[in-house]
Amino acid sequence: MENQREMIERLVRDVLEKRGQVAASGDRPGKGRAAVLTAPKKVEIREFPLRPIGPEEILVKVEGCGVCGTDIHCYNSDPFGLAPVVLGHEGTGGVLEVGPGVKMDSVGKPVRVGDRLVTSILDTSDACMIAKYNPLKANLCDDLRIYGLLPDEPQNHFNGYFGEYLIVRPDSSYFVVNDMSLDLRVLIEPAAVVCHALERAKQCGSTLNFRSRVVVQGCGPIGLMMIAVLRTYGINTIIAIDGNDGRLALAREMGADEVLNYKDYSGIEDLAAAVEGLTKGIGAHFGFQVTGVPAAFANLFKCIRRGGGMCEVGHFVDGGECKVNPHLDICKKEITVTGSWAYNSWEYPNAYHFLRRAERIGIPVTKLITHRFPLERIEEAFAVNLRQEGVKVVVEVG
Repeated sequence: MENQREMIERLVRDVLEKRGQVAASGDRPGKGRAAVLTAPKKVEIREFPLRPIGPEEILVKVEGCGVCGTDIHCYNSDPFGLAPVVLGHEGTGGVLEVGPGVKMDSVGKPVRVGDRLVTSILDTSDACMIAKYNPLKANLCDDLRIYGLLPDEPQNHFNGYFGEYLIVRPDSSYFVVNDMSLDLRVLIEPAAVVCHALERAKQCGSTLNFRSRVVVQGCGPIGLMMIAVLRTYGINTIIAIDGNDGRLALAREMGADEVLNYKDYSGIEDLAAAVEGLTKGIGAHFGFQVTGVPAAFANLFKCIRRGGGMCEVGHFVDGGECKVNPHLDICKKEITVTGSWAYNSWEYPNAYHFLRRAERIGIPVTKLITHRFPLERIEEAFAVNLRQEGVKVVVEVG
């Protein structure tokens, strides 16, 4: 009798879940916790009511979220004036409730209760002239919106992944990624950053191919991921530059052939000579600048051969200015320079396939995750990131 009742309850629940009316885990939660940045260097764990979702919304139970350098900039100084705000945009979780108007994700996969989901950018406003006339450049909109960088709302405080729940809005791009581990899922967002940078670099001409010698300057989370995507793409000679031997060792695991610790050299001329020694005496075909240090951008020009190119990936906030010699660094070498800013929603599928491919060819991308903290210890997670003690720090929820 007991088994029959359980079977009936399960059948009823399956029907309701397909209609998007109930959560797979039981009754709908009425409230949840979130880590709120209330002021620079001040985070409070608060509990909020969890409002009902709309017909075209999705309720996600957050499982984890990586700590991004942008989160740290917000924590340090709130440069965008968002506080109070729930940060966290490298997140993922399980679908707890689906609005009846939601049928499929952004690439046509059905969305059901229990699915694992990641989100990308939201739609831009109708007033954005960039997106209106060039949709492929929507990432350059001044009103670019990403979960975890949205202002707090009186009726909805679950706008970032540093909370127990996230409400996915109707104007969002989102993707079902059931076949990925939690670790891979939290890496999709930073993977989209480097996939976009690779696409920008490919527009610099024929400087990226199997025979290219490429420098990656900076081996933080994005720099290391950049090395992995270049190796996956088929670049056979990758030179990593950083000042941390531990990160340089990890750079080798991500696919770097040669590593250079800039602290071992007397200055940029000495370092550039070392790069030339690894590139037939004439410098790298291409370089990716992946630090937040303006002087590093200026230095990278010295490592690039005549006719080469470079992509600036590292400056997502204003770090100041640097000195570049237009004659020696750009004109005489005829270097092509491009910038890379965030990503577009359609680059998430590219990031997904990059990560799956990296796994298949033996690149241990999940080793980038070096620290894990529960939501209650989020400020410890920020502190570890600030001290650069690890690579990718993840906040696990639930």
